[in-house]
Amino acid sequence: MPTNFMVVPVEDGGRRESRHGSVCLEEAREGLTPGGYSVGDDTPRESCPFINDEDKGAYYDGKNMALFEEEMDSHPMVSSLLNKLANYTNLTQGVIEHEEAENEEGAKKVTVTAPQMGTFIGVYLPCMQNILGVILFLRLTWIVGTAGIMETFAIVFMCCACTMLTAISMSAIATNGVVPAGGSYYMISRSLGPEFGGAVGLCFYLGTTFAGSMYILGTIEILLTYIVPSWAVFVAEKQEDEKGALLNNMRVYGTCCLALMALVVFVGVKYVNKLALVFLSCVVLSIMAIYAGVIKTAIEPPDFPICLLGNRSLKNHNFDKCLKTEVIRNVTHTTQLWGLFCDSAALNATCDEYFTLNNVTEIQGIPGLLSGVISDNMWGDYGPSGMLVETKNHASVPAQDSSNDMNKPYVSNDIATFFTLLVGIYFPSVTGIMAGSNRSGDLRDAQRSIPIGTILAIATTSFIYISCVGLFGACIEGVVLRDKFGDSVNKNLVIGTLAWPSPWVIVIGSFFSCCGAGLQSLTGAPRLLQAIARDGIVPFLQVFGHGKANGEPTWALLMTAGICEIGILIASLDAVAPILSMFFLMCYLFVNLACAVQTLLCTPNWRPRFKFYHWTLSFLGMSLCLSLMFISSWYYALVAMLIAGCIYKYIEYRGAEKEWGDGLRGLSLNAARYALIRLEESPPHTKNWRPQLLVLLKLDSDLGVKHPRLLSFTTQLKAGKGLTIVSSVLEGTYMARGSDAKRSEQNLKAAMSAERTKGFCHVVVSSNLRDGFSHLIQSAGLGGMKHNAVLMAWPGGWKQAQDSYPWKNFIETVRETTSAHQALLVAKNIDHFPSNQARLGQGTIDVWWIVHDGGLLMLLPFLLRQHKVWRKCKMRIFTVANMDDNSIQMKKDLQSFLYQLRLDAEVEVVEMHESDISAFTYEKTLVMEQRSQMLKQMQLSRNEREREIQSITDESRSSIKRKRSSVVDVPTPNTLQVPGISIWNDEAQLIHDRNTASHTTINDRAVPTTPDRVHMTWTKDKLATERNRSREANMGVKDLFNMKPEWESLNQTNVRRMHTAVKLNEVVVNKSQGAQLVLLNMPGPPKNKGGDENYMEFLEVLMDGLDRVLLVRGGGREVITIYS
Repeated sequence: MPTNFMVVPVEDGGRRESRHGSVCLEEAREGLTPGGYSVGDDTPRESCPFINDEDKGAYYDGKNMALFEEEMDSHPMVSSLLNKLANYTNLTQGVIEHEEAENEEGAKKVTVTAPQMGTFIGVYLPCMQNILGVILFLRLTWIVGTAGIMETFAIVFMCCACTMLTAISMSAIATNGVVPAGGSYYMISRSLGPEFGGAVGLCFYLGTTFAGSMYILGTIEILLTYIVPSWAVFVAEKQEDEKGALLNNMRVYGTCCLALMALVVFVGVKYVNKLALVFLSCVVLSIMAIYAGVIKTAIEPPDFPICLLGNRSLKNHNFDKCLKTEVIRNVTHTTQLWGLFCDSAALNATCDEYFTLNNVTEIQGIPGLLSGVISDNMWGDYGPSGMLVETKNHASVPAQDSSNDMNKPYVSNDIATFFTLLVGIYFPSVTGIMAGSNRSGDLRDAQRSIPIGTILAIATTSFIYISCVGLFGACIEGVVLRDKFGDSVNKNLVIGTLAWPSPWVIVIGSFFSCCGAGLQSLTGAPRLLQAIARDGIVPFLQVFGHGKANGEPTWALLMTAGICEIGILIASLDAVAPILSMFFLMCYLFVNLACAVQTLLCTPNWRPRFKFYHWTLSFLGMSLCLSLMFISSWYYALVAMLIAGCIYKYIEYRGAEKEWGDGLRGLSLNAARYALIRLEESPPHTKNWRPQLLVLLKLDSDLGVKHPRLLSFTTQLKAGKGLTIVSSVLEGTYMARGSDAKRSEQNLKAAMSAERTKGFCHVVVSSNLRDGFSHLIQSAGLGGMKHNAVLMAWPGGWKQAQDSYPWKNFIETVRETTSAHQALLVAKNIDHFPSNQARLGQGTIDVWWIVHDGGLLMLLPFLLRQHKVWRKCKMRIFTVANMDDNSIQMKKDLQSFLYQLRLDAEVEVVEMHESDISAFTYEKTLVMEQRSQMLKQMQLSRNEREREIQSITDESRSSIKRKRSSVVDVPTPNTLQVPGISIWNDEAQLIHDRNTASHTTINDRAVPTTPDRVHMTWTKDKLATERNRSREANMGVKDLFNMKPEWESLNQTNVRRMHTAVKLNEVVVNKSQGAQLVLLNMPGPPKNKGGDENYMEFLEVLMDGLDRVLLVRGGGREVITIYS
């Protein structure tokens, strides 16, 4: 349905009172238009500052569009856009460079006229010229004679159907936009991505290059076999050496011909284009001569006798008469044929046994259309190399000894023949369907011309091939059809014997046709290589993107000539044809795949003008191409796929990153969407569970990663498997910090690349960091691909922080992961963890399995040991037994459990005896609660804070007085024991915050013989008083102070928890202090938020004295199973 456009003129009704208007008005008075154009002058001059884009020539002036004036730089007006589109010309490759070179030399700019080529001249005839060629003239008759009419029909039908289906797919792609230089490479790369495009583009380039080799070999074969055989450099003395001599002649003359053609292409492509019409005329005249000759055979068959000995065909270029003897004046004389089979010309000479037993017969090689010979040529006659060509309609007497037959002038097979070989040899005759799409820039209406011209050309050539198969089988004798080089018809081209008025029409026509096709291949292949090189997707091909000043690909031409020489050195047209068949078939396969993918994806940009396509036709064409590849030559097919696969992987890993909106990306998105929907239908089974990590990173002031070893640990734990989301949070608004967020993501990607972490990164901007991390935990991931574990670093400096944000954020993260049923991994001293380059030669990974939370503790070491960093570390599992547990049985059960889990680990059961709560635990709890009380007062005013601190200090002083009054010499067993405390002058540390608080904290240390540390809080004034009192005290007192009344006022829950932390820490440090990594069960935070700071103290005590610690908290589900 056509779309109607209406252009509405808008007049400016207001006066231009701005300075811009006055300036433009002054210009108008001086003879300038408001746009800066001089009246009568074509040179634009920008004088008004509101010109939108000087390249586009569009400007904004007036008030009618003032609503959009701030967006004019990025959103041009429709008038300027349409003006730019109207002036667009799709220049052919090399024209722009040619113009730039001439401009640099001061020459006048070349005016490029609009392309004027229509469907017939621009698409139909080039396709005809490329499709009809060497195989038709040199091999089709031999294929018909060898495979028979019916099987040749099958070969032609399969190949033509393949190209027709490919042409339909190609027409859809070519009409879905403009196809610039590169043709099929451009279509495939923009549809399937740079990896497939580069791989298939290079395969198509190799196919086109080997096609040049095939056409040159065909040219030399016609020259040396049918035009001037005397020019042969190598001449065989024996008949068995003729094949080798022919191949050597092909190599010598082929190399010379290649050099000459390359020189012509280097001098100028315009000469090739001028000769193209001559070459096409030769093809058309040759085909017309064939049809005229067929018609003439029905009226008057031509005289091309062939000589048969028995039922064997003879090469008749060494004798003039098909007779053994002849009678001249009543005297019997032997003939030249006699001399070929006998040792002398005498009648009593010793002759070949088969020659003696069988008679010589002469029949017509071209019996004619109405002769009925078609019935004899319906089925094939395959055979090995050296098999003699025999007719089925003549009787013969076999000889006893046939060992000397190869030295006799019999016509024989030069290669072994079978159906699949003939498919590979024939397929190059239907290639060339891309000629129209490669010239899309020269067409008047490419959207219309390419489909019509290409499909009509394929239909025409398919008709020619199918009709020729039937006509050849109906007009030519079978032994002549199977005679590849025309030895039985006096070294004439077999197809030429059928032509009218003379065989030379076909010989000369085919010669020039092969020459033209070779020049076209040497012209097109370098430009294809140049297009691939200039795309920059294959780094080592960059040099081939350069050329002469006018854009001619000089280096690419040299590369093409070198590869073409390889085909010429093969020297056999029958051996080269299957090679280029593989490359062309692979190219056609991916053209069909590209169309099918785009059609099935229904991408919005897929709007081809050509409507007669369907994805089923594309898949059928793709399947046919793949089948023909393996039918022709399965080993060539594997080699071609291996080459394409290597190029694909090379581009994937080393090539430049390109985003062309290709179909494979859309296919990946659709596949990902389908997989995500499937994943969301049900939770993963325990057997499929693996940690899908959300890594929470901190950024420094320069937006760099603060703890890169967290990414190293992620890589070691994941090894590229599963989901990894690396994220961070910026504080502020997205409008203000959007650029920082993008820069942070780039920094994260760079850090991930440096640490070889495979995954995704995401930076969130939030009003506060707490909300940002909460949003990430809740919403990171998509559908079934969501994280199930969170990895973060332990906030090491939480005690020294001026505010409580670090540890509050940490505890809230613990609570949120627990609520979301996600596992939590917290790494202490993450900067001490090994890098990816480190190799831990020995050591252990110790797992302290205290409570069961799904088995994550045992799964993590197994995953770590898959990485080369931890591979040599042994795994040890410790579990804690109480007094009423059977430790021996627990160890046996645990060993059995690990065996069923298929985990190799040492097992040890640690017994924790029931003991009284130590005084150290009470002291720890007391100091913790005092510190907690201090932190709660941080929000009070300065005076209130000082008064509160004073009261706390007084309480501490009174407790010390009570301790001194209750000193005993020998403690009783029922008395709790407290280590002696002495305040050391040089170890009292004063921390005074002049901005926020006026308080001090003294970290008093115990007597050097005890490792216990007691933290007490003092004011600055009281510090001096206590120092004086400590001097007066007896510093050598080793007695104990009874603080039981003070301890009884403590929160007993905190006391019990501190007791557990202290006891566990003692056991863990005793067993695992030298371990490479310690994994501990992470206890949950208190439900009452009032005790959050106490929770941090518990964890600190639990991990005290350990270097690398990983706290693990399960997500509430089983993650490891004993079942397969």
